[in-house]
Amino acid sequence: MSTPMLPRERCEFSAIVDRPPLKLPGGARVVFWSIVNYEVWDIGRPMARQALPAPTGVPLLPDVPNWSWHEYGMRVGAWRFFELYERLGITPTLAINARTCEDYVRVAEQAKRLNWEFMGHAYDQMPIHKVENQADMISRCMNIIERFSGRRPLGWLGPGLTQTLETPELLVEAGVQYIGDWVYDDEPTVITTAKGPLVTLPYTVEINDITMMIVQHHESEYLLRRAIDQFERLHAEGKNRAKIMALAIHPYISGQPHRIKYLEAIYDHARRFDGVLYWTGAQILDWYNSIRQGAKPGVAA
Repeated sequence: MSTPMLPRERCEFSAIVDRPPLKLPGGARVVFWSIVNYEVWDIGRPMARQALPAPTGVPLLPDVPNWSWHEYGMRVGAWRFFELYERLGITPTLAINARTCEDYVRVAEQAKRLNWEFMGHAYDQMPIHKVENQADMISRCMNIIERFSGRRPLGWLGPGLTQTLETPELLVEAGVQYIGDWVYDDEPTVITTAKGPLVTLPYTVEINDITMMIVQHHESEYLLRRAIDQFERLHAEGKNRAKIMALAIHPYISGQPHRIKYLEAIYDHARRFDGVLYWTGAQILDWYNSIRQGAKPGVAA
């Protein structure tokens, strides 16, 4: 078996100023990419995140408080997201654990009814590094989502953006065409795998409610402030080269009553600007592939 490639071996370093600028249709400046994350947290394992640390400082199983916190997102918060995007006429990308199609059928069916783009997000929420047979898990995930939604996902996001060195090849083998795990650019790029090219889209760990609310412990309105700052700068820069603004949200965080108005306000602000396209990951991929002509690995067209 060949030695897996390191990330640097998959792509050349490329300074964004050295590339020809990408152009969006109609003179648009920015693509606003909305990514919703719907997950399954197995009560038999440590929870993916903690809002309430264990009193002893040592995680205890079963972790009912934090399991319940996540469960609120699927019972209540998710429906605030459905209402918001339907009202705005925006179709988000749904990073979905395949097990959601089994454990939360009502939620998954609503996303399908609204024609959200399903993006693979593993079978359930655990790091890729802890999966015993990664190839089987990826294939199982893709197959479940395809059977449920009627379409094989084009995109993939690892739980917590986790990958091993072998993951890109396994994803291409399973039919994945783009990933969100490489948050290293404002533009799509192409990386090399032994199974063929793989496109990276500019997902985000910065404009992400996990980072701000759960890791950095900011107050609820901070998501709005940072997202506006990000959007306005990208929109200004988009005059000369296309930019992608990603926003990543979770129903147990931004779907809470004290946070949802700030999520709504992000879109209210962005919609005051001209030249903004609200695309899914699949739409971004289609646009990028249409203009890409022999791009080198790690270099946007």
